[in-house]
Order: sequence, then C-alpha cells, then structure tokens
Amino acid sequence: MSANSGEVRDQWLQARLAPLWESPNAHKPQENQATSHIWRWEAVRPLLDLAFQETSPAAVQRRVLQMLSPQSRSIADEFTCGNVLAAYQCLLPGETARPHRHTMNALRFMLEGRGAVTLVDGKACAMEFGDLVLTPGMAWHEHRHEGHEPVVWLDVLDVPLHMYLGSVVFQPGPMQPEPLTMSDAAFAAPNILPCVTVGDAGRSPVFRYPYEDALRALAHAPVSPDGMRRVRYVNPLTGQGAMPLLETTMQELDGGSASRPVRSNANQVVAVVQGQGESEIGGRRFSWKPRDIFTVPQHNWASHAAQGGLARFFVVSDADVLRRLNVFAEEVQAPGSQG
Repeated sequence: MSANSGEVRDQWLQARLAPLWESPNAHKPQENQATSHIWRWEAVRPLLDLAFQETSPAAVQRRVLQMLSPQSRSIADEFTCGNVLAAYQCLLPGETARPHRHTMNALRFMLEGRGAVTLVDGKACAMEFGDLVLTPGMAWHEHRHEGHEPVVWLDVLDVPLHMYLGSVVFQPGPMQPEPLTMSDAAFAAPNILPCVTVGDAGRSPVFRYPYEDALRALAHAPVSPDGMRRVRYVNPLTGQGAMPLLETTMQELDGGSASRPVRSNANQVVAVVQGQGESEIGGRRFSWKPRDIFTVPQHNWASHAAQGGLARFFVVSDADVLRRLNVFAEEVQAPGSQG
C-alpha cells in the first residue's frame, strides 16, 4: 500500500496521527500578525457608568469590563494582547471585595478617583492616580472604597498564559493565617536593604509603587536608542522585575518629538498617563489622549509622537515570559530604513 494513498491517510487520521511533512505551517511563524486596538477614554467612560448601575452581588464583587482583542472570537477567549489580559475595574463608595487569591499574577494601575484601598497579604495599599499596585500570584488580596466618588483602575493579568498551561487556580478567603509582611518604608532608602526579610523571596515585598516615585526615576533616566526614557518597576530584593511574567515600565517622550520605530516579539498594553499625540503601529496610525489604552501586538513596528507637551505611558508586557525562555528579541529601526 502506497504511503501516498488516501487509505493510508485515513488510517493515520483515525489513529490521531498526521504527517508533519505535509503540514503547510509546521514550525513556521504565523504570517498573520495581530492588529493593534485602542480603547478611547471618552468613548469608554460613559460605558463604565452603565457598569456602575449594576448592583447585583456578583457585579459588586467583580464590576469588571474586560478588553477583548479584535482577534478574539468570544468573551471566553479572555485575552487583550498575546499573553496579557486587561480590564477596567469599577468601584463605588462603600463597596468591598472579599479576600481571595489565584495563581494568575495581576496588577492595578489607578486611572480615576480617590479613596480606594487594596489589601495584599493584609498590607494596605492606598490607590492614587498613576499608582501601581501588585497582587502577585497566590497573594491574598481584597479591596474597599473609603472615598466619596467612583473609582476606576486598569487591571492587567497573565490569564491567557495560565489558561494555556492549565494552571488556573482560584481560592476564596478567609486567609488563614495572615501572611507576614514588612513595611514599604524598610525598602525606601536607595541602595540599602534590611538584613532580615519575611515572606516569599520570589516576589517583591513591595506591593504599592507610587506615581511620584516613578516620576522621580524618570527625571534622571537616560534616553533609550529609540528616543524614549524608560524606567522599570523592580523587586528591591533582586533587582529583577517587580512581578514574574508581567513586565511593567513607565515611559516618557519629550513634547514635539517622535520615537524611532521599535518591534519585538513581546505583546504590550499601553495606558496613556499624560500628554497627547499619535502612534503608528503595524502601519496603522491613530491619535491618543490621557487614559486612552492601546495595544502593541508582537512583531509590529511601533513609533510614537508627542504633540505639544511631554507624553507619558504606563506599559505592561509579556516580555518577561520570553526572557525566561531565552527567546526575547527586539530591534530599533535604523535611521532612513523602512519597516
């Protein structure tokens, strides 16, 4: 019987076997790149008001609107860009969420309102505009709103990666016993660390990174080859990223200037913190303003231009996943070349 016969192929398929030499895409990169998308604050904010009107117990606990990639097929896909899921979380005064934890790493970046507090392993983290609060994998966390106005923050998680790996675990509280933590003040002096620490050494003992600290770091950061200034949120004990798998940076671009195109195999979610301008991502150009959120999918050339004053961005990516696999790649377009 010839190996080229249809009968042979039928036997292979019935046995759940397939000839690799006939596959059109085996071990080849995908030809269709994901396309970027932007969620404009002026369009999204009225839709968040509709979420605030939801008062069911389920909504109060998780009043979250997920940002779905244009490539997603349904709400069950749960990804915004590659291995990253982003969402808006909305909270009204007096609302709380019960303690829980999960294997997914998550973070909160404050967009609007005051008075919200996130408790991570029992440690209270105030939330002001531009603050970053970490809720690392399997860290107990809850929140409450002690203010007088609605609050909105950006949630970012590595849900897609855990969905693929089959490692999603969710555990409700109460937390018993309360984990040991240290005051953030113990890590506030530059280049000096306590000799004794408590908790999980694999994750940052600091859960709240104030916006003011990021601004002070940016003020002294050198300009990168693409023309941007960047600072990275880190674990003070190791100097590595603040949280495994999700890389977090604050980036800045001088007013009236443009960055050189960059592309990498990482996926990014970008929140505009300050300024206005436009970006070109994968050949598509769009404008942005504060609190707009857009994606930079892997392998797309991306450049940004600040119109008027200085522009500032909070960026979350899955670059750490790729670095851990030793496959991260990035390039800056040479002057005069075309992407």
